[in-house]
Amino acid sequence: MLSIRDLYAGYGKSEVLQGVGFEVPEGKIVTLIGANGAGKTTTLRTISGQVRATAGSIEFEGQDLCKLKPHEIVERGVTMIPEGRQLFPFLSVRDNLLMGAYKHSARPEAERRLEHVLEIFPRVKERLTQFAGSLSGGEQQMVAIARGMMAGPRLLMFDEPSLGLSPLLVEQMFDVVRTVAREGITVLLVEQNVYHTLKLADYGYVLENGRIVLSGSGAELLDNPHVRKAYLGH
Repeated sequence: MLSIRDLYAGYGKSEVLQGVGFEVPEGKIVTLIGANGAGKTTTLRTISGQVRATAGSIEFEGQDLCKLKPHEIVERGVTMIPEGRQLFPFLSVRDNLLMGAYKHSARPEAERRLEHVLEIFPRVKERLTQFAGSLSGGEQQMVAIARGMMAGPRLLMFDEPSLGLSPLLVEQMFDVVRTVAREGITVLLVEQNVYHTLKLADYGYVLENGRIVLSGSGAELLDNPHVRKAYLGH
């Protein structure tokens, strides 16, 4: 579904990604793990068009995304749930969700899709009329994910969905990612909680200093000595 080849990208003169390449098969959960500053978020931002690639290709269902604008990439079926949620705090939860259906192809389906995501996220349904800024961190993250699903994505990218959440809510967040995958949506996940992520993922890639250094199934990476020492502390 998504194929990254020899990707270079960065900010100004700083080249963060240095020849990154990986695959995200349709219907799978794929994760990128690595230390802070390794280039994980830059990878997601480059796929979504927020950062321009300087070389390489990003193919989604056979089409190169590199020359498309962010809204055009969303139209193709690629949506990103950003780190920090980035909701509109003084809009209601309902209005935040409807903002997720702004792309042309999603608008006619907005009300039907709203009903569907509220079935998936009953807690969000309970908060529908509240200001988004009044919700807890976990509830806001669920709203952010539900808003992403309102666009009708084929590929949903998560950037640190458990950041700042309590251990109990972290467990719930990974359950939400499983639910998204069961809906038939392909998932690309960036997450600092390496153990939970690799337990969840079908396949994973280790990104270090802007390069992919290891890959394998989630189970294989959990057993890898380098991963265990560098990211799991044993």
